[in-house]
Amino acid sequence: MDTNTPDSAAQPDGPVPQDSRRSFIKQASGLLGLALAPPLISQAERLTAMSKKVEGVSEMRLKVNGTVRTIQAEPRVSLLDALREQLDLTGSKKGCDHGQCGACTVLVDGRSVNSCLTLAVMVQGKEITTVEGLAKGEELHPLQQAFIEHDGFQCGYCTPGQLMSGVACLKGGHAKTDADIREWMSGNLCRCGAYPNIVAAIRQVEKSGFKS
Repeated sequence: MDTNTPDSAAQPDGPVPQDSRRSFIKQASGLLGLALAPPLISQAERLTAMSKKVEGVSEMRLKVNGTVRTIQAEPRVSLLDALREQLDLTGSKKGCDHGQCGACTVLVDGRSVNSCLTLAVMVQGKEITTVEGLAKGEELHPLQQAFIEHDGFQCGYCTPGQLMSGVACLKGGHAKTDADIREWMSGNLCRCGAYPNIVAAIRQVEKSGFKS
């Protein structure tokens, strides 16, 4: 007896059903059509449609730099993201996003806070001041002017947070000595190492009698 099995013996018995061929061709054609078809809506429209489906999105009213602004956001949105992404106030910087560098510092009812750790929904009805709100038109805030005179910044990334913490330091009466200033400003990091000049700028403003 011949023990060699012909190759044809490994093939399925009988012809492949025509219905299976038609089904495969239809599925393949459909997938190819989806892949090659142009998008029906833009990316922005997709994001808008998605945002409408997110549960918890609500209207918030934030008083920023003296003006009430209305935004649509989820309760989990941080004040920093609300300021930068929805109100286009990009002076407050996102550094560590963990409350460790101070680059995002703003004032809430006159007190310095890390806006990356503060929920926007929590500060409704409160006075929020960002670095954009320090100057009065073309007139710089005294601390901004002092930073220029004492070269209190280099790359400038941390400067908005330094300014806001410095203003809070002055308002709270914590700028009587260099040691007090260093302690108060210890939550604001400067990778360029401009600390002595920052302290000098704050001391100058304190000595000028600045109170508000």
